[in-house]
Amino acid sequence: MIDFYRKTVATLEQFPLSILQFSFRLGIAVVFWNSGLVKIQSWVPTVALFANEYKVPVIPPEIAAIMAAAVELTCPVLLVIGLATRLATIPMLGVTFVIQTFVYPDLWHLHLAWATTLVFILTKGPGAISLDHLIERASNRTVVA
Repeated sequence: MIDFYRKTVATLEQFPLSILQFSFRLGIAVVFWNSGLVKIQSWVPTVALFANEYKVPVIPPEIAAIMAAAVELTCPVLLVIGLATRLATIPMLGVTFVIQTFVYPDLWHLHLAWATTLVFILTKGPGAISLDHLIERASNRTVVA
């Protein structure tokens, strides 16, 4: 039984990390992208939500709505294609922090899942299925004269 367990674990450990990295990038990108689409499809109600329900401190609701929509519609694209991937996670983590702290603190379990996914991408990188990886490989092949 112990031998079977060890063989099973060894087989599972052969699963390509790059597939998980791409899946994490795609999964969290969809969450933010869909939120951004909702914001721009009905802008007046979006600004009203920021003014009346979200109540982000310091930033005027119109500016907060623009900032949130910008992050939610640009960073997910960068994540999916794997370009400037680590950098793209930072504003998404910021949005997650703001939502958790000021908007929906009771949804900590959801925000924890988002943040964990984003921190994984930030710390482990986008993986081999990304433009970042291709750029890195190309730059390593470049010979400096």
